[in-house]
Amino acid sequence: MKFISHFLIISTLIFQTACGPFKYKPVDARNVPSDPKERVKKNIEEGRGFRIMGGSIGKTTYDFASSNPLWRASLDILDFMPLTNANYSGGIIISDWYSEKGSQNESIKISVRFLTNEIRSDALEVKIFLKQCTDNGINCTINQNNTELVAKLKSNILKKAARYQKEAIEKNKKDNPYVGSQSVGGDVPEEDKSN
Repeated sequence: MKFISHFLIISTLIFQTACGPFKYKPVDARNVPSDPKERVKKNIEEGRGFRIMGGSIGKTTYDFASSNPLWRASLDILDFMPLTNANYSGGIIISDWYSEKGSQNESIKISVRFLTNEIRSDALEVKIFLKQCTDNGINCTINQNNTELVAKLKSNILKKAARYQKEAIEKNKKDNPYVGSQSVGGDVPEEDKSN
């Protein structure tokens, strides 16, 4: 057993020193930019570097609600209402019954369901429920309201989300000028996006 472990260690060392990638390669300092940002740009252009945890080129998926512009926009638009459920992993926001100026005879409830993280017209399912009561809140009827308010709410959420996404792209360009404009958080140079 001891012999096998010694043999494996020695053979591993021999293979590592014999392989080309592990051999020492002298570098001429005159050919390497002194500015770190220039070195990063040069390495990206030459395709050097590595990705941790097998990171892929292209879109980045976010696990945090604050990174999703659609989620943030929905919460900002509905911030005047008390929420009963805001579950990012479940993709749903449900408000509590809300009545303006303390009216007991009429109140609304809004639910927003996220079908995708992409900012597009079919990304959200918005439902508005209208509760109308008579006799000071005793006899109530609840109806789903599919009027222009649903379309207006959806439109406002999508516009605000698009603004958030545009701001994130602009911020990313300032923080890392070597990253393509469509890759928020990725590491793809702009020239390589077409490939």
